[in-house]
Amino acid sequence: MAKNKKKHNHSGNDKRKFAGNKFSVEDYKTRIEIFVRKNGRKPVSHKDLAAKCRSSRGNEKNYKLALNELIQDGVIFERRRGFVMCELIGLFKAEVLRLNRTFGFIKRTDSEEEIFVPGKFLCGAMPGDIVLAHYIQSRSDKPEGEVVDILKPADAKLTGIIIEENGEQLFLGDTMSKTPVRIEKSDIQYKNGDKVMAVLCRAGTRHKDHRVKIIFCFGDSQSAQCCAESVLAVNGIEVDFPEEVKREAIRIKAAGVWPDDYKNRLDLRNIPIFTIDSAESKDLDDAVSLERTENGYRLGVHIADVSHYVKGNSPLDKEALERGTSIYYADKVIPMLPKELSNGICSLNPNEDRLTFSAIMNISGDGHLKDFKFEKSVIRSRVKGIYSEVNAILDNSASEEILEKYSELIPAIKLMNELADIRISNRKKRGAPEIETSESKIILNEDKICVDIMPRTRGKSEMIIEEFMLLANESAAKLAVEKEIPFVYRTHEEPAPEKIETLKDGLRRLNVEVPVFSSVKPAHLAEILENAKEKDCCPVVNSMVLRSMAKAKYQTEPIGHFGLALDDYSHFTSPIRRYPDLAIHRILSDVIDNADSQWLEKRYSGFAQKASEHSTAREIRAMKIERDCEDCYKAEYMCNHIGDEFDGIISSVTEFGFYVELENTVEGLVHINSLPEGFYSYDGYFAIKDEYSDRSFCAGDRVKIICAKADVNSGKIDFELA
Repeated sequence: MAKNKKKHNHSGNDKRKFAGNKFSVEDYKTRIEIFVRKNGRKPVSHKDLAAKCRSSRGNEKNYKLALNELIQDGVIFERRRGFVMCELIGLFKAEVLRLNRTFGFIKRTDSEEEIFVPGKFLCGAMPGDIVLAHYIQSRSDKPEGEVVDILKPADAKLTGIIIEENGEQLFLGDTMSKTPVRIEKSDIQYKNGDKVMAVLCRAGTRHKDHRVKIIFCFGDSQSAQCCAESVLAVNGIEVDFPEEVKREAIRIKAAGVWPDDYKNRLDLRNIPIFTIDSAESKDLDDAVSLERTENGYRLGVHIADVSHYVKGNSPLDKEALERGTSIYYADKVIPMLPKELSNGICSLNPNEDRLTFSAIMNISGDGHLKDFKFEKSVIRSRVKGIYSEVNAILDNSASEEILEKYSELIPAIKLMNELADIRISNRKKRGAPEIETSESKIILNEDKICVDIMPRTRGKSEMIIEEFMLLANESAAKLAVEKEIPFVYRTHEEPAPEKIETLKDGLRRLNVEVPVFSSVKPAHLAEILENAKEKDCCPVVNSMVLRSMAKAKYQTEPIGHFGLALDDYSHFTSPIRRYPDLAIHRILSDVIDNADSQWLEKRYSGFAQKASEHSTAREIRAMKIERDCEDCYKAEYMCNHIGDEFDGIISSVTEFGFYVELENTVEGLVHINSLPEGFYSYDGYFAIKDEYSDRSFCAGDRVKIICAKADVNSGKIDFELA
């Protein structure tokens, strides 16, 4: 015995730490799990468990800490007669995703499965809470559950509106149960109808027993601007940069670009290089050049050399990593980098010397990438190209003023159009599916109120820039694969088999021809879209194909990009607004300086992993924020069109009605209760039918609707049939 004890005392790598014969917290956790698991589904009492673990003879404090940690981690559960292993009695950990008036959804922490929870079984849980739950008998074919305990309450802020009931002001949360909650006193001034932020200061076992404290008032809940600000706040978005970051950005801008910065850089200032962006863009991070060669084309994609200014682990870099991406909505941008960089020293403004990272690619006459090189460079953009102006040049509708502005560049623009046509044709040949998605342009007046919604259109110049950026992104990934270095790839996995089966089933019901295949390839989805092109259901098929596909993300393994039908792909072209691009600029800077591969592995393997995971999460957050803000502005616009009639198309159908999308991209719900008198049933796919008549409403049908209601706070719009 003494011999064993001596061995433990002298083992520096042993995880079991002893003070005499007293167990550590980890030791007790191991012992508790062993004894509770051994007892199976039969509970182990407090007394028996303490005795088995010899807590009184060891360290009682550590024993209690271990017990509490196992309970908080959802490993063991305390019943009336003692402790049992959660997994042995069907309990699992989950996060509360969202709540509605009478129900909620949780997601298992060990999978992506979402579970419906009836309101009475929520146990007062709030969004973001980590809970212990189990399955209950489902009333549908989807999983249902019950929350049995709240393991870790979310330290999250809540947004909602102030309402009045029986002379008392109450808080009605946006994401919790639609039961109003009493408000504790605070110094914040607010009134009925205001959008506010609150914190939960007292939790009950039912939502109506909760108490909140108001910590901020945004203003009128029917103002899209106020609601957008609340969306940013509740998602933890800091609009302003920390003082340390501001100071660093101001210092970099003040230093400017000096001749010493041009050393060891390729001088491209005499080459006709220019940017093409939207008219409102201020963060110009990519410019292009093109010349004809004997065997094809030489394409230059010149990207702002942000990594020259944003050094690794600097305050700027840490803040950029935390933000992950710029966020765009309405006329606002929450930039990843301060404006001194994003709109200043890093922006490729016309007639100013700028430091760039250039991808110079040789393209064959038939549009295939032959070879490439990456070099640090200096450029001087000729003009700030505007998509609409370049489109006018290409369709021969340009004014004399536009022709004068681009006079030096028109031959290059025509050549770019030629190469883009070849590349677009090649993309179709390799089977990349062309999924059309509707994007919105929100028009605000001087008071920041939404006065119009328009669909964003893509002209030829947008397609040219897209093709050239794809080439640069592909080249960067190919270089990383060749060098076998740590990297941040943009990946897109092939669709899950069950999603493809659901897609096939739906297409058959819509009478859309489905190609025969056992393993799905991009070309199969491209063929499906082509088969639906002339049908009324084409927008619905587009949406179905999009939903069947996996979500693109950032990874350190080059598994390819299914949607683009490319083996190698990354994001190289937007380091001002996306952190993964900045990350790989930093890596490639060392690669072109001939850094040793072992040194690159040591320096960047952990960095690439962290950048990939964090950037994926931040991208998902940004997309949700942008969508939620956009919904508020669309509702604000429709508030001024209550009672107006519109033409639309049924975009999707559910058991409670169907959604109609208007030509301006606004979408609203026609609730089943608002339909003409009848007995309606949902077919589970694309249609609601009246069992007593021939009346039906199917996805893809064109309908006339009237805007019945619009709520800016929730971003929800209700339509009725005209």
